[in-house]
Amino acid sequence: MAAPLDGVRVLEMTSWMAAPSAAAMLADLGADVVKLEPPSGDALRGMGRPAKHETAAEVDHPFQACNRGKRSITVALDQPGGPELVHRLVADVDIFMCNVIVPRQERYGIGPSDLFAFNNRLVHATLSGYGRSGPDAERPGYDVTAFWGRGGIADSMIAPGTEPVTTPAAMGDYTTGIAFVASILAALRMVEQTGDPQVVDTSLMATSVWVHSTDLAAALVDRYEPRKRTRHQALTPLVNKYPTADGRWINCNMPQAHFWPKFCRIIGREDWLDDPGLQTPKQKFDRMEDLVDGIDEVMLTRTSAEWGQEFDAAGLIWGPAQTIVDLVDDPHARAVGMFSAVDHPTGSFDTTTVPIRIEGSTIGPRGPAPAKGEHTHEILSNAGFSAAEIAKLRADGVLGAPDEQSE
Repeated sequence: MAAPLDGVRVLEMTSWMAAPSAAAMLADLGADVVKLEPPSGDALRGMGRPAKHETAAEVDHPFQACNRGKRSITVALDQPGGPELVHRLVADVDIFMCNVIVPRQERYGIGPSDLFAFNNRLVHATLSGYGRSGPDAERPGYDVTAFWGRGGIADSMIAPGTEPVTTPAAMGDYTTGIAFVASILAALRMVEQTGDPQVVDTSLMATSVWVHSTDLAAALVDRYEPRKRTRHQALTPLVNKYPTADGRWINCNMPQAHFWPKFCRIIGREDWLDDPGLQTPKQKFDRMEDLVDGIDEVMLTRTSAEWGQEFDAAGLIWGPAQTIVDLVDDPHARAVGMFSAVDHPTGSFDTTTVPIRIEGSTIGPRGPAPAKGEHTHEILSNAGFSAAEIAKLRADGVLGAPDEQSE
């Protein structure tokens, strides 16, 4: 079966996780992705912890997750001949991706106008902390600072009287990567329609604003800060989380009124249904602390799995608050292919699968992440560089110092 992006060629000059994860998605969708790295390699290489299981493949798993299925070439852009090498490579691709701020793009001759001179049907795509324009365009940004912090999400997660929570690793990066992919594919369509090159600009902060739209929708109108609530200050008792006997938590999301009688009967609190002081949403809200404490008391008598069976039988809307390891073995995640096996010289390992399914198409990892510069000779040869030219590039340090060159 064909993959959706078969035949699409990508030159990626990115590092860390946000933009590389987007390029990995394009590779999973069938694109031929060439990762252009500095001679020292992507800064993410070697940052992951080693797997603890003695039978696990000896790979850098975080790097593998957002670089699988790519080919790698090393180029020193700060050396004479480095930018010119990129210009020759970009002439034969559809998409150029980078996470380099505009002044550096201009310094190395890889900005839109520079590259359009060599490819007038190119999608030039930049992902950064704050975007290509505006007063903070040149400010460095990572997901902790630009997505979670500047975008307001981290503050909204602080319960009253508590310290800031530790944000999940790279979640803002991967979320922005999805937005980056959508932008690139839309721009690719524009090139097909108009024949003109396109400039794509996606940022961590802009993505944070978008995913924070529910709270921002009201704040944009009245500048009112949404109230931060504890579990005992919820707007309704059935949009909340509750502890169970096995130390787990259950998340409930049942704002509709018809769920309340079903829930009360299941937990054995039919008395609440006849209580004249609990007949309206306002009455329930006024007694929220007592309701939450009462539900806690009952929920702590059974395990998460036991309550889950009861809730499923009654058609209630709930979900277990799973740990990461729970998720790895989740039967539904496994059944629908949320994880994929990747073959690697040190052993097969599982990785996450892009959240895209297209019936009749092959989507998924095309192989492991490349070693630094693993495909340098192959990529240059395919781009028309002669053996003598490649040898000169090596000798001149354009492909890195001799001890940094993998081939």
